[in-house]
Amino acid sequence: MVFQGSSAAISHTGKVRSNNQDSGYSGSNLFVVADGMGGHAGGDVASSLAVGRLERIDRPFESTAAAERALRGAIADAATELIDTVRARPELAGMGTTVSALVMVDDYAVIAHIGDSRIYLYRDEALTQITTDHTFVQRLVDSGRITPEEARYHPRRSVLMRVLGDMDPDPELDTFIMPTQPGDRWLLCSDGLSGVVDDAHTAKALGLGLAPGRTADNLLKQALDGGAPDNVTIVLVDVGGQHPVFSGTPTIVGSASNPVGIEVPAARTGRSGWLHPNRQAANEPTHFEPAPEFLEELIEEDRRRVRRRRIGWIVGLILVLVIIAAALYGGYQWTQTRYFVGADDDTVVIFRGVQQDIGPIALSTPYEDTGIPLSSLSDFARATVEGTISATSLDDARRIVTTISDTAGGG
Repeated sequence: MVFQGSSAAISHTGKVRSNNQDSGYSGSNLFVVADGMGGHAGGDVASSLAVGRLERIDRPFESTAAAERALRGAIADAATELIDTVRARPELAGMGTTVSALVMVDDYAVIAHIGDSRIYLYRDEALTQITTDHTFVQRLVDSGRITPEEARYHPRRSVLMRVLGDMDPDPELDTFIMPTQPGDRWLLCSDGLSGVVDDAHTAKALGLGLAPGRTADNLLKQALDGGAPDNVTIVLVDVGGQHPVFSGTPTIVGSASNPVGIEVPAARTGRSGWLHPNRQAANEPTHFEPAPEFLEELIEEDRRRVRRRRIGWIVGLILVLVIIAAALYGGYQWTQTRYFVGADDDTVVIFRGVQQDIGPIALSTPYEDTGIPLSSLSDFARATVEGTISATSLDDARRIVTTISDTAGGG
């Protein structure tokens, strides 16, 4: 039957890039996000073609198995169309796109995924990432070599290991079926959102219970506030709920919404790129799909990076310890230039150092036993000596002892 719920789709170029290579689709039963790759022109074409192929299967399905077969078939057809397009237009060679698609069938969500766009499920105030990124850094996370937080800032975070491209007519997809229930919120997004807005803030926005359109606007604003270095595409799907049931024509956003979206823009000139480096950077590919022979090189490079980082930490720790040791040594040496007069068991003694100790470490040592018995001193003088008398130098300490001695002799 036709999906019962509400949805919204929105796409934005972002604050850095000059064109939108993302495409999004929100229909009656089908919901898609595609993030194109291929530089100045190819990404626009790839994501548009993928959404165009998938749009044809936006209909009710009699079973989840039928929907899964339709998804696989449509994505395979898109791969063939990409290959045929590059054959006819060689200037688009190297283009590709991620695809994250969801088909609602009764109480189930049928999912197909390739690349690093994501599908999340918000249920019972908890956000869960349903799809797994097909990226180099995700492979490092899965192997325990880096943490998910490190993956967010890894220099190779945009390297895709799987993508719908112009080389493989039989792409390796993840497809699976999940039960869904009223109140569920499904979020499909490109990495322009997930790479900027963390899960905690995404969950907070979804948990406000606003209508899908307002929620998508809220998430987009957060991405823009975070700098939005990439295109941002969001498709939000509510199952049941308090908001109006979806009706009307499908919503298509991003490059797929442009009837001439697959036209190849004019080539850039080298001079404009030199004069406007930010504009040139804005047209660089957002992703890179490595050839198989480069994979081991990437892995080895990451090993070297980890080793360099570990060595850096060790060297930094050693430097900190050296600085601390030098400071302690310098402080100790300073204490050995100080003197004070105090008492031993039964005589007046000149001590070298300071009166304080650091735990079990004594900062003073007996320097000169004067031979003056404590018993020869007045009660006041004896108490003063036992409490220690600070001196500015060794000569000053000796003058203090002479005064004490005269007092004892006079007594």
